[in-house]
Amino acid sequence: MNHLDTETKRKLREMNAGDLLDAIDTQDESLAISLPFGERVKLAVDDAYATFTHSKVTGLVRRAGLRYPNADLRRIDLLDQRGLDRHLLTQLGSCSFIGRQQNVVFHGFTGSGKSYLGCATAKRACEHRIRAHYIRMPDLEEAWVAAADKPGGAGKFLRKYAAYTLLVLDEWLLDRPGESMRGMLLELMERRYGLASTVFCTQYQQKDWHQRLGSGVHADAIMDRIIHNAIWVDTGSYNMREHTADNDHPPSRT
Repeated sequence: MNHLDTETKRKLREMNAGDLLDAIDTQDESLAISLPFGERVKLAVDDAYATFTHSKVTGLVRRAGLRYPNADLRRIDLLDQRGLDRHLLTQLGSCSFIGRQQNVVFHGFTGSGKSYLGCATAKRACEHRIRAHYIRMPDLEEAWVAAADKPGGAGKFLRKYAAYTLLVLDEWLLDRPGESMRGMLLELMERRYGLASTVFCTQYQQKDWHQRLGSGVHADAIMDRIIHNAIWVDTGSYNMREHTADNDHPPSRT
């Protein structure tokens, strides 16, 4: 099977079936020759599909702009010390919450690993071939200000960020959003409500959100589109940055 003529190879590549061709070319002849034709085709297709999937996932992770691209929900350190719920993290890793259009809130003290968990959740989404994106709130505000100054820019901006199946907003409410930003957040949350999932990484508990959102009707409306049916994950007070620094520079034994 793996002795294809030049014209057949050309046709396969023209049909964007290069991965399948490569799988055929590299198939072990001594192993495959003893297999029925259907099994040989299945092996080649399985190898090509694995390559295709890996390539697609790699591309999704790259375009997601993750702060921690190697983050992994299956390898979270010090679960017990940090009070993290192993079962809940496993559920998040299945990405079933995205199918239900639920939001996720990671809240805890500075250094407790909120950003890492947000990135790890987004990466699992990418591994499920779901389009995800990570952005810090200061960067989102900067992009919004730049877009709003251009003709049609506001609409294009909202369409872009509403389209991500999973959107991770890091440093949520670290700075109090101004009137323009609150208006944008309300419209963005409205567009995403019931259609997509958003992950919020924040130092602030739910009781503090209303005030930081300006305590007005915008605050009510924004929270109404976020908190119902959301999954809340307390990341605790254990400072992972200090833990990592201590491991990188262990104390002297002298």
